[in-house]
Amino acid sequence: MAVRITQKLLPRFKKSLNTSATPISLEPSLNLSVKKPIEKSKLTEEFLRKFKTSFNINNISARSTFIIGKTSPTFSQNQGIGNYKVDTSEEKTLDFDDGKRLFKSVTTGKLIRSILNQQMASCDPIVNIGIWVMRSRLFDISIFRYIILFVVKHTFYDHFCAGENLDEARTTLQKLWNGGLKGIMDYGLEDATDNTSCDRNFNEFLRIVDTTKLLPPSSVSYACVKITAICPNSLLKKVSDLLRWEHRDPSFHLLWKVDTLPVLSKSSPFYHTLDKPNHLTPTEEYDLERAHQRLLKLSEKCLEMNLPLLVDAEYSSVQPAIDYLTYSTMIRINRHGNRIVHGTIQAYFKDAKERLIQATETAEKMGVILGLKLVRGAYLSHESSLASSLGFSSPIHENIQDTHACYDECASIMLEKVSKGTGAVVFATHNIESGKAAAWKAEEIGLEKNNEKVQFAQLKGMADGLSFALNNAGFLVSKYLPYGPVEMVIPYLLRRAEENKGLLATSAVDRQLMWNEIKRRLKAKIIRRV
Repeated sequence: MAVRITQKLLPRFKKSLNTSATPISLEPSLNLSVKKPIEKSKLTEEFLRKFKTSFNINNISARSTFIIGKTSPTFSQNQGIGNYKVDTSEEKTLDFDDGKRLFKSVTTGKLIRSILNQQMASCDPIVNIGIWVMRSRLFDISIFRYIILFVVKHTFYDHFCAGENLDEARTTLQKLWNGGLKGIMDYGLEDATDNTSCDRNFNEFLRIVDTTKLLPPSSVSYACVKITAICPNSLLKKVSDLLRWEHRDPSFHLLWKVDTLPVLSKSSPFYHTLDKPNHLTPTEEYDLERAHQRLLKLSEKCLEMNLPLLVDAEYSSVQPAIDYLTYSTMIRINRHGNRIVHGTIQAYFKDAKERLIQATETAEKMGVILGLKLVRGAYLSHESSLASSLGFSSPIHENIQDTHACYDECASIMLEKVSKGTGAVVFATHNIESGKAAAWKAEEIGLEKNNEKVQFAQLKGMADGLSFALNNAGFLVSKYLPYGPVEMVIPYLLRRAEENKGLLATSAVDRQLMWNEIKRRLKAKIIRRV
């Protein structure tokens, strides 16, 4: 449709444009180096209105305004999307204005597909219907199953996942590497139920680490592992109960426990364990030791390959056990300058900062480099619902502003530890404000942008604008690349879809950045034809 309109309007459109102005932007507020304002005629406005309508993208809304500059970033919830305020008084840390440079490695077709997929993923009715269908009995009917898998494969799966096997994931990684980004190979499994499935998953994790030898040097930044994939979930739950009870009652001794960092604080939620739990049986102790050995062997393999390992976070019901296994392994591996094992702090928990401070202080006393991945958290609804059902207040911060503040405070703490040589951090965030704040803080305290102990990460298919801006500024940036057969990673996709409903504002900002670049490319193409 845009081509037909163009053919009719080109003669008059040419007169309405100031083609001497460079660079050309459709958004005056983003055009920082225009020598002369572009005066758009009514005809130009009509052309743009029709083109935008054809993509139905103007209905995207978000409430974010951000300052681009080397001043402390600010956040507003009273503005429409795309309302950038540019601070020109100081050198910019991250540049979101130059769309041509930002998305130079992304084709127009891919930009459009990304916008559409993110728009669908952030639309509650579409997400809710999709979740219902994939969890309903329709999924057990062959023809419906085939149709559902076909649709999922060519929409959400292709957008958020790297491929159905390791070979396809390597191909996706190579494309990212060519565009300047690194990859984090993520075997898209959910929970294991027994030692057989744990061993199978463990061997796959080892294979992922081994395959990095076949990839371009430094193209893989981290390996990652889910403890729930190498230790039965029921055992993690019981160990977490025992750790909580021990924290409440110092006389309650756990004979199987080895040296670790603090996993609980005074403000941690304890409602999961209302009654004194039974001790582990000999079989459970053996299974726990097997799980610990799996993580230790994987960490030793990563140490041999000089490949850092990220341990994912889970529900609060099992997180104490995950932190226990992670930190006890970290104590053995992260010495003598090694920063291999990384745990995860979820900033949406009220006790996150307190637990972080406890861990940093203890790690320093033990001579251990504390490696952490800092995230906001992905299970808000689950955590709040569980607490409410038990008659307790939510362990989650009361509002998003408190979560943002906690994230930024934890980020600042970890950057200070990095500067002292006692920490390593991965900022896993899709939030532009937090990305800018961390980048600005790192620069302020004098950390090199290519310091391997300070890295950023986003999910494949999310926050590409932030990823490219950080990379262009010189920081090390990676994309999480989950992979596996479509049916196997459906639980992962369901979780992604549910999480994205909470990431709507961030996703909308990213879509607007991509939309601005599509408009710029269209306008440049039209001018070349004139």
